[in-house]
Amino acid sequence: MSAVGSKVPSMVAALSPSRASDFMQCPLLYRFRVLDKLPESATPAMARGTLVHAVLERLFDLPARQRTREAAGGLLPGQWERMLTERPELAELVDDSDPVRLQVWYDEALRLIERWFTLEDPTRLEPAERELYVETEVDGLTLRGYVDRLDVAPDGRMRVVDYKTGRAPGESFEAKALFQMKFYALVLWRLHGRVPTRLQLVYLGNAEVVAYEPAEADLLAVERKLKALWLAIDRATTTGDFRPKPGRLCNWCQHQTLCPAFGGTPPALPDMAARPLDAG
Repeated sequence: MSAVGSKVPSMVAALSPSRASDFMQCPLLYRFRVLDKLPESATPAMARGTLVHAVLERLFDLPARQRTREAAGGLLPGQWERMLTERPELAELVDDSDPVRLQVWYDEALRLIERWFTLEDPTRLEPAERELYVETEVDGLTLRGYVDRLDVAPDGRMRVVDYKTGRAPGESFEAKALFQMKFYALVLWRLHGRVPTRLQLVYLGNAEVVAYEPAEADLLAVERKLKALWLAIDRATTTGDFRPKPGRLCNWCQHQTLCPAFGGTPPALPDMAARPLDAG
């Protein structure tokens, strides 16, 4: 048994920021995504966000002087084709047989990218890492995720950057976004022994940057929260008690028809001993 108290033999004690946020938002949503593995349809906003992230990652493959708006726009078709190869179902979102609709799709993504150029100058940036996979273990609990960009100064100071294609959230949702960044900061601290100097959320929907300078006390609090969260997940998995938590985000949930809060009935819990569960 791990130090975090997993009781199910096939349970993998692991968390990503997304799955941790799912459980905090609604334990039943966590169950639907992690235990039941219910499919969710891609939305245009999600696909556009992935496309923009891909372009901003690949732009730094170019020499600094070539990282222009025009170059970024030129990367869009190739990155979209790559996404379609990896996930053919995305073709349902955009009719590429219609040149006009396809161009509108590219233009929508390009507008977000152009806003990024008003916030940061890529010709003066040399990221240490892009789309960086990070993983560490804390008392038997594996924490892992992907960092959009990691900048490292010559003296070792780290800046963790995350791109968001939506608008900066209101005060009630800002804590959720910062939780994700503190999660990454905790992992990087445990990996490198140095607390990142700056956490930076870049919101392309309204061209706003939200920055935070974490302290060790912040990250220790996140570590305690994650351990407690895993114990709650482990207990819910053992008992099967994943209660819905209705809220404003329910309007965007694709599983309302199965949710008791909306008159639905969840499917029978899967046999947890029959297959491994990875909550990461």
